[in-house]
Amino acid sequence: MSSTPLKTAIVYPDSDGAPMAESDRARDYLTYSVEALQVYFQDQQDVYVSGNLFIYYQQGVPSAVIAPDVFVIFGVEKKPRMSYKAWQENNQLPQFILEITSKTTQTQDEEDKPLKYARLGVTEYFQYDPTGDYLNPRLKGYRLVEGKYQSKTARKITETDYQIESEVLGLELHLTEGKLQFLDPETREYLGSYQEIELARQQAELEIQQER
Repeated sequence: MSSTPLKTAIVYPDSDGAPMAESDRARDYLTYSVEALQVYFQDQQDVYVSGNLFIYYQQGVPSAVIAPDVFVIFGVEKKPRMSYKAWQENNQLPQFILEITSKTTQTQDEEDKPLKYARLGVTEYFQYDPTGDYLNPRLKGYRLVEGKYQSKTARKITETDYQIESEVLGLELHLTEGKLQFLDPETREYLGSYQEIELARQQAELEIQQER
C-alpha cells in the first residue's frame, strides 16, 4: 500500500530572529517617519503605513522578502499585520519606500535595494543619512521611470537645507539643518509624530487654562 507524502507547510517568518542594530538617530527618524505618515493618512482606510516589517512578494518563496525601514502601500486595508504577503493583498506592493541609511548599509541601499525595488515597481525610493556618513546632502530621492530609477530634483533652500517633492505621498521631504521632516504643501506645516502631536495638544490646553 503506497502512501502519499505529506506536504510540508511553507513558513513565512515574521522575524529573522536577529536584533535590529540601529543607532539612536536612525531609530528616532524611522519612528518619526512611520508615525508622521500614519497620522497624515489616518482618515484613509485604504492606505497602509509601516516599517521594518517583512514584505513577502512571491507566494511559495519565503526568501522573496524585503523589509524597508519605512513604506506606504495604497489600495489595501489599514490594519495591524505581523508580516505582509502580497498575494493576500491584491498583489499590492509599496509605492513609497524610505531607507534610513548609513555607511554600514551603503552597499545595500545604493546598489542592491534600488535594483530590487525597481524590479518590484516601487514608484519612489528615498534615502536619508541622519549622521551624514556618506550622503551629501543627506537626503535624496528617486522616481521609477520606464523600469529604472531617475534622481528627483532637490531644491536648495539654504546652504544646508533642501526640499524634495514626493508625488506619491503628496508631501515634501525637507532637510533642515540635517533633520528630516515631512511638510504638508497645503497647510505649510510639518508633520508631527504621535508624541509631538500629544505634546502640542497638552501645551495648547495649558495655554488655555492660563488665559482663564
